[in-house]
Amino acid sequence: MDERVLAERLITYDTSTLDGLKAGAGFVKGWLESHELPVRSHDHDGLPVVLVDVGARNLPDPPTVVWHGHLDVVPAYASQFEPRVEGDRLIGRGAYDMKGALAAMMCALKDVADNPDVRVRFVCVPDEESDDVSSRSVDALVASGYRGDFAITGEPTDLHIGVQAKGVLAVRVAVHGVAAHGSTPWLGDNAILKAHDAFRRIETLPFSRESSDLFDRPSINLARIEGGDAFNKVPDRCTMDVDIRFLPTQDAGDILSQIRAIPDLEVLKCFTRAPAVVSRKNPFVRALRDGIGRSIEGEAMSVGRDGASDAIAFLNAGVPAVEFGPVGAGHHGPEEWVSISSLRRYRRALTDFVSLLPTWLEREGGGPDLRAVEGGLA
Repeated sequence: MDERVLAERLITYDTSTLDGLKAGAGFVKGWLESHELPVRSHDHDGLPVVLVDVGARNLPDPPTVVWHGHLDVVPAYASQFEPRVEGDRLIGRGAYDMKGALAAMMCALKDVADNPDVRVRFVCVPDEESDDVSSRSVDALVASGYRGDFAITGEPTDLHIGVQAKGVLAVRVAVHGVAAHGSTPWLGDNAILKAHDAFRRIETLPFSRESSDLFDRPSINLARIEGGDAFNKVPDRCTMDVDIRFLPTQDAGDILSQIRAIPDLEVLKCFTRAPAVVSRKNPFVRALRDGIGRSIEGEAMSVGRDGASDAIAFLNAGVPAVEFGPVGAGHHGPEEWVSISSLRRYRRALTDFVSLLPTWLEREGGGPDLRAVEGGLA
């Protein structure tokens, strides 16, 4: 089964649901076992996590890389779980984010299973897209000691290397108004309308106009709004969930202070996740760039990723981590697709990276000390 066929099979599982996740994880586990890979299963809050370690398992301290993928997807219509092919495009929910990458990563895992010099640790998680940011399986794994010298998460990057990712500031705010009869709205103060105005104020705050070397601007999305409790009443309260992805050069606390200064707005709760930053000079990043260059025309670029990912769990533990995935577009949208030819190049890039890594580390004067010091963050 090649990476295209495997990706098509993975897309058929509606992994936005618990039943679909369990079925999909069972398929992943069965496929790996059928290729004689040593699979371990782990349960996290009732969700299935699949783990495999291959390569130089008998060496005392081999360079160790983590390949991280997620099986879950955002909700979609039933038809989006019926993959279809148009030319070089494989279309379906999760094709780009990230079942295409997951399929190629699984195939590459088989390719590097007998590498004598590098250990590869594969983890497939079920909750990267989850709203519950306080209990992620990868955070629990890393907290329990799951480590490597370098981690790659297969998020969409169009075969470039995501060395930076925006931070996350998720804010729930309340806007207050004055109730009145629905037939006389001029006697009240409509909290829903005020909430809309407040969101427009957030969009024009000073932080929204800043940029950095890899990002034109932060992003601000009105993700959810709730207000009103009766048809014939002017709503006197409205809550909004605002999703802000801020730049590596920005401070979440400062952004929150700017939001709190908006009149008639109350911050109810917030969640932050730090930006991801890895040095372009990291020897693992350089080895990955070399590996990619052998399967694409031109040179792989270092890029910034607008979305956050589980890479931050490794970064917070001192493990350099990047995002690297195949070519495609439309993730979380109605026509999500991944390039079939790029899946082959992606698989080859991963295997070339593993084969080239010992040479790169030796060239850099490698060893545990180099991996711990020079292999760190920017």
